[in-house]
Amino acid sequence: MSATYKIAVAQINIRFAEPAANLARMLQTLEETGAAGARLTVFPECSLTGYCFESLEEAMPVAQTAPGPATDELARACERLGTFCIFGMLERCGDRLFNSCVLVGPGGVLGVYRKIHLPYLGIDRFTTPGDRPFAVQAAGEACVGMHICYDGAFPEAARVMALDGADIIVLPTNWPPGAECMADFVVQSRALENAVFFVACNRVGEERGFRFIGQSKICGTNGAVLAAANHDREEILWADLDLEQARRKHIVRVPLKHEINRFADRRPEMYARLLDAVTERRPELP
Repeated sequence: MSATYKIAVAQINIRFAEPAANLARMLQTLEETGAAGARLTVFPECSLTGYCFESLEEAMPVAQTAPGPATDELARACERLGTFCIFGMLERCGDRLFNSCVLVGPGGVLGVYRKIHLPYLGIDRFTTPGDRPFAVQAAGEACVGMHICYDGAFPEAARVMALDGADIIVLPTNWPPGAECMADFVVQSRALENAVFFVACNRVGEERGFRFIGQSKICGTNGAVLAAANHDREEILWADLDLEQARRKHIVRVPLKHEINRFADRRPEMYARLLDAVTERRPELP
């Protein structure tokens, strides 16, 4: 039997524009999950800063670089606990602001993903679209791909990371009301269609009258729900993942009669339409 990889998903509340308090909460949670044997702990989108900013000028003072102060503290905790974590932050790069998530481990920052697909909502109205491709990084024994919230509505994102060898695809989110179908159906679909473990970590609580819907979830490689959170309370989800399941893309249900391989059965030559130029852009800011 292959060894399991324990993962924890921290569905927590976030304090708006209070990075020090949010970092303290993440460190406290990491102590709990690391002590319980989690190899990877996932936190929500913008878990360091909050999300509902009304301007770039308002958000910039709470943004940080990556690597930076928050990643340094989390790396020290990961070093001591022998674990890894992924968390969301607003990343400052010169005069640009990115909605980012960061993979941190005992050696420091292992990967930074900058949100590519931006909805017209919250801080994403003011951030710069991500300028780095989807990528897969090693978090100990697991190969992990990261994307953020609205990215999950674009199946190409998860497929690229799966093709690049991801065992686990992580989606830190700030799902608002109206995103229930993402939580109810899309997470399972992304796991099934790519034969990967798929992890969605949402937050709970309220910012400026805007309430988040929770419903974090861990799904297995066949789309089955391994763990699911409530819609309105803080909670830690746990799952023990057999990474070999994500590495077996050829699924034999009945030998020579019912076999599935969603990678080998692809027909990329028929997908050229996906690369056509965009014909409509997001609204211009007033």
